[in-house]
Parts: sequence; structure tokens; C-alpha cells
Amino acid sequence: MTHPVEQFIASNKNNLHALEGMAKQAHAGFEKIVELNLATSKALMGELFSHAQAVLRAKDPQEWQALQAGMYQPLAEKAASYGQHVVAIANSSGAEFTKVCETKLAEAQTVLTDVVENLAKNAPAGTEAAMAAFKSAMSTSQNVIESAQSSAKKAVETVESNLADVASQTVNAVGGHSKKR
Repeated sequence: MTHPVEQFIASNKNNLHALEGMAKQAHAGFEKIVELNLATSKALMGELFSHAQAVLRAKDPQEWQALQAGMYQPLAEKAASYGQHVVAIANSSGAEFTKVCETKLAEAQTVLTDVVENLAKNAPAGTEAAMAAFKSAMSTSQNVIESAQSSAKKAVETVESNLADVASQTVNAVGGHSKKR
């Protein structure tokens, strides 16, 4: 076993490296969002000016109304697509953060288990029952953490699925509404 100071230094180096990776991942996600926003605003601006020109060329109120009504479905579809892109970027970034956090948590659990085992080996005589209780509490807490992680993952998956359903229903509702006009 290495010296505790060396372990501490190595641990801090690893944590700094993990933090650097997470910061770079967050920055990359931010860049993707900025690129998406710029592309979306540029496309939307062009489409709106084209639509405005078409509306100005309308010959009668029925043509004007048809142009206006025909604008809603594509806008709803584009808004849903934009939302899906944002969710995909967030999920990608979140998945990387989750991976790093799970790795670090597993490392911390391993270190803590090793410390407890070392304490148990070097515990004074007569403390076996207390050490067994402590080990049991540690095991239980690790199981609770794993259960919470699993529940959180399931909750995120459910929310993502519900958001996709809502986006799809919104596009369909707007499409049906604009066709009725």
C-alpha cells in the first residue's frame, strides 16, 4: 500500500482530470446549443420574410387566410424538432456527467470499503460486534444509493418519453387545427 499523502495527491489529480473532462463536456454542449440557436434563428428569419412577402402578394382575403393558416403546421413541426434537438443535446451531455459521477461514486465506495476493512482488521479486541454493525450499515447505505440511482434513471426515462409524446401530440393537434380552418 502506498503512503497516504501519495494516495491523496493521486486522488486529487484524478478528480481534477475528471472535472476538466466534465467542464469540456459542458462547454461542448453549450456550443451545440448556440449552433442550434443560430441555425434555427437564421432559418426562421428567412422563412418568415418569405411568408410575409407571399402574404403581401395575396390577391384576396381567402388567399391571405389560407397562407396564414398554412403557416401553423410547419411552425409547430419545427418547434417540436427544435425541442427534440435541445433534449438530445442535454441528454448527451447529461449522459457523460452521469457516467463520470457513477465512476467516481464507485471509486469512492471502493475506497470507503477498503478503509472500513482496514479499520476492522486493526480494531481493538472486543469491537467485533460494533464493526459488524458498521459494515452492515455501510452495505445497506450502498444498496440504498444504488436503488436511488436506478429509480432516478427510470424517472428520467419516463420524463423523456412523456416529453416526446407531448411534442408529437402538439404537432398533431396543431396540424389538425390548421387543417380545419
